[in-house]
Amino acid sequence: MYGIVGYGSYVPRFRIKAEDIANQWGTDPEAYKRGLLLEEKTVPGPDEDTITISVAAARFALARAGIDAKEIGACYIGSESHPYAVKPSGTVLIDAIGAGPECHVADFEFACKAGSEAMYVAYSHVKSGEMKYAMGIGADTSQGAAGDALEYTASAGGAAFIMGSDNVAAEIVHTYSYTSDTPDFWRREGEFYPRHAGRFTGEPAYFHHVMNATNGILERSSMKAEDFRFAVFHMPNGKFPLRAGKMAGFKQEQLEQGWIVNLMGNTYSGSSPTGLAACLDVAKPGDQILVTSFGSGAGSDSFIIRCTKHISEIQDKAPKVRDQLATGRIYLDYGKYVAYRGKIRTNLL
Repeated sequence: MYGIVGYGSYVPRFRIKAEDIANQWGTDPEAYKRGLLLEEKTVPGPDEDTITISVAAARFALARAGIDAKEIGACYIGSESHPYAVKPSGTVLIDAIGAGPECHVADFEFACKAGSEAMYVAYSHVKSGEMKYAMGIGADTSQGAAGDALEYTASAGGAAFIMGSDNVAAEIVHTYSYTSDTPDFWRREGEFYPRHAGRFTGEPAYFHHVMNATNGILERSSMKAEDFRFAVFHMPNGKFPLRAGKMAGFKQEQLEQGWIVNLMGNTYSGSSPTGLAACLDVAKPGDQILVTSFGSGAGSDSFIIRCTKHISEIQDKAPKVRDQLATGRIYLDYGKYVAYRGKIRTNLL
């Protein structure tokens, strides 16, 4: 049996309400809330970035796994907001958590599915027998230009998953990927904010890939929507994952636990991994979870996960996603949010 032996999530305490962003730009707050199904989003503090988020999530994953960090053979961070263009995030991570210098390190990128990509490779290493434990992380401090539609959703947070074969809390039963060259969203080298093709990112990009990956894994596994307690789909906004779930035959109650976008926003590479963590927080032995990520460019990874008797033993060993979302919130006005996110940029000659 191979799968998740420990997991952890991190949610920044700072928030901004969607209506405060809308009011800044003279738009109807209620229209945006209805359109995006979004109340507020997380904001990274001045001293927070993808590395600090990854470290916090990794430490919580280690606490749940109950293992020595030096036993981890690989650490992979998936993100589209690595702090350095040339300097790995993972090297800082392994020093911070106490993993050894023989740990294989790599930074992954694939828009919003870089986190599931890191998880997939970590799982594959363990399944092949290459190493005893491997960690995959999805974390981001995502970007959205001032006044752009992305500004309402682009947020911060992430989750880490330690894969192994001893005391597996959530077995990974099936995996499936679907990828094509679909240019719906991009950011060139040196550009601070990404660009997107507006509505094109919906049907030809998100839904095409998410549904093909989901239908593919269900067909491969000979399973149906009613076989699962929970289902998680990448959350670029509130509407897309709910619509994708219903298209695949899932009911509202199967989607609600992992649907955290209304209180958190779109954490890009951390979106579906953090939704999965929220489901693992309350899952019971025998529960099955379907997870499908999405990354622009474009592709989706799907996982079928079955919880074991060990899941209930580790849930309370680290902070849970919804507890972090509900407590310790510090709300920012638009001015402070702009300052924290470095949106005021000057060119000094």
